Amino acid sequence: MPELPEVETTIRGLRNTILGLTIKDVWTDLSTKDKRKRDTVADVKFFKIFKKKVSNKKITSVERRAKNILINLSRNKTILIHLKMTGHLLYGKYKFTSPPAPLLNKERGLGRGSAWVPAENKSPLNDPYNRFIHTVFTLSNHKHLALSDARKFGKITLLDTKTAYTTKHLNNIGPEPLEKNFTLEKLKERLNKKPNGKIKTVLMDQSIIAGIGNIYSDEILWRASVYPERKISKLKDGEINLIFKAIKETLTKGIDFGGDSMSDYRNIYGLPGKFQLHHEAYRRTGEKCGKPNCQGVIKRKKINGRNTHFCSVHQK
Repeated sequence: MPELPEVETTIRGLRNTILGLTIKDVWTDLSTKDKRKRDTVADVKFFKIFKKKVSNKKITSVERRAKNILINLSRNKTILIHLKMTGHLLYGKYKFTSPPAPLLNKERGLGRGSAWVPAENKSPLNDPYNRFIHTVFTLSNHKHLALSDARKFGKITLLDTKTAYTTKHLNNIGPEPLEKNFTLEKLKERLNKKPNGKIKTVLMDQSIIAGIGNIYSDEILWRASVYPERKISKLKDGEINLIFKAIKETLTKGIDFGGDSMSDYRNIYGLPGKFQLHHEAYRRTGEKCGKPNCQGVIKRKKINGRNTHFCSVHQK
């Protein structure tokens, strides 16, 4: 799942490309009768309303809240997009094909291709991970904003801008860890809400801290030299201080490298990030720990159902 650095990378790309443009049309092939998705574009009735309300609206600003993308429009409307497991947004020129073009990577067994394909054959948008187009916004500059989502878990809905942060989508999210007002004292306050929780699990709890998921929690705890199953109540002040510094440094590093593309994530131009080239723990099972003078190896175990990677020696 894209985490804070990947979503922030997407946001910065959108700010450089779509601000001031007008949405001229919307297309989707998503369709479900799942009642949990009745306020998303996957619901046929909702999509008709959504399309009418966003068409001919100008894009005024783009924000990020945790892992959510907020595209603010004229007339008090906000498109909220959550990329979930395999989603990412792409910007470029597409063309509609019928019947749908076949997938380039049939070995993944994810079904037929999309009705939308990149207009240029040599574009990075042709990366196999970018070919699962399920929603397309046609823009006033004749280009497109498309959601590629192999597993179709992504969420797109519509909110009133003035009340967006009070809705169920955003009203129970913790503070942003890269904001200046996220201090060491603020981290202690948030962690103390789950004194019996395991540090790995608590870091990933979006109601405690926004935007941290499986990849970055592993990397944060490796950097802080803290074992992922340590209880919050047992952490010493010095260890919390190390976790605080590691949160700031690791998330910033993730953004600097354009996000993590160990799996599906690509930026809006269809290009992979490079943070996966700098992992110290995540998916490095069996490899020697890279910390200077450490003789440990990276191990893996499941913690609350999530694969967790850590050093066998220096994380205590």
